Amino acid sequence: MSRFTLPRDLYHGKGTLAELKNLVGKKAILVVGGGSMKRFGFLDQAVDYLKEAGMEVELFENVEPDPSVETVKRGAQAMLKFKPDWIVAMGGGSPIDAAKAMWALYEYPEITFEDLITPFSFPTLRQKAKFCAIPSTSGTATEVTAFSVITDYSKGIKYPLADFNITPDVAIVDPALAETMPKKLTAFTGMDAMTHAIEAYVSTLNCDFTDPLALHAIKMVHIFLKASYDGDMAARDRMHNAQCLAGMAFSNALLGIVHSMAHKTGAAYSGGHIVHGCANAMYLPKVIKFNSKNEVAAIRYADIAKFIDLKGNTTTELVDALIVEIKAMNASLEIPTCIKEYEGGIIDEKEFNDKLSKVSALAIGDACTGSNPRIPTQEEMEKLIHACYYDEEIDF
Repeated sequence: MSRFTLPRDLYHGKGTLAELKNLVGKKAILVVGGGSMKRFGFLDQAVDYLKEAGMEVELFENVEPDPSVETVKRGAQAMLKFKPDWIVAMGGGSPIDAAKAMWALYEYPEITFEDLITPFSFPTLRQKAKFCAIPSTSGTATEVTAFSVITDYSKGIKYPLADFNITPDVAIVDPALAETMPKKLTAFTGMDAMTHAIEAYVSTLNCDFTDPLALHAIKMVHIFLKASYDGDMAARDRMHNAQCLAGMAFSNALLGIVHSMAHKTGAAYSGGHIVHGCANAMYLPKVIKFNSKNEVAAIRYADIAKFIDLKGNTTTELVDALIVEIKAMNASLEIPTCIKEYEGGIIDEKEFNDKLSKVSALAIGDACTGSNPRIPTQEEMEKLIHACYYDEEIDF
């Protein structure tokens, strides 16, 4: 038996932020990140709409990028004090992801963060509150997914939390919020969406319900991402839809080792964090080549290539064409080819090599590895991550 889960209601299109005034409840806590939602006026709009719905509103602000376990615990404490019956999270993936984990600790104060790490082990939610997610970036699609990524900085590990319980009740996909993204964020989140869709399509858990979503999202990102990056707001609006479709696909088909590697390299090095979407973009061509040794995966990559009108007479030629196209997209978006080039070389080479074995073991153990079409050995994962640092060819 397979399962396909989405939010109960999804509102999309400009102006749909106003749907907040139709929520039914008494108290709403609004979880947001930095200042962008406030700066562009969306935070005030959201508060006003919730008050129009007759709710008392409290803010939990300043959720950091790559939210920490500590932030999650603070948010849960704020919820326990305020006792909301709606949790509304607005912004990029970080505040929405953080709010999902806060939700669990609010409803079950006796559990610990460590209790949530095992995939699909959450307790039954909605005992105290429902959840509404409003994305301002076009990549993570956390507004429609059963996932949340939280970082334990004391261990230098990003944990992907997974459970259908944390799929939001309501998603508001209003492209007006995404029109505020700067160019670099547009590039990174866009390639995150592309990775979501490609990994969902080749996942061992793909099905008839996820395949159409994944393929259409891939085509939309391929068509609209560069124009969105260049400032075309009509294309930006279409990308907001594309990332959501990709999220619907991967929330149900799951992901693969591009994400395993991105999760475990993201916070591992003292020089700085590797931004998730950029990591995915750099690693994706390498992983496609690695996975294409699996015949079924190769055929599905070839399907993708044909769907976006790439040329090739054989499966191998089509797979290689897809890799070339992904690299060309990265180049057009000014995304580096490898970790060594990331942000001018902030990831120290010696530290990278010293930690290679540990990071590789953690990547193999990541929740996303199990649905990858080819499960790497420790040696293969080390070679893959090494290749992603030095931009080496994959021939194993």
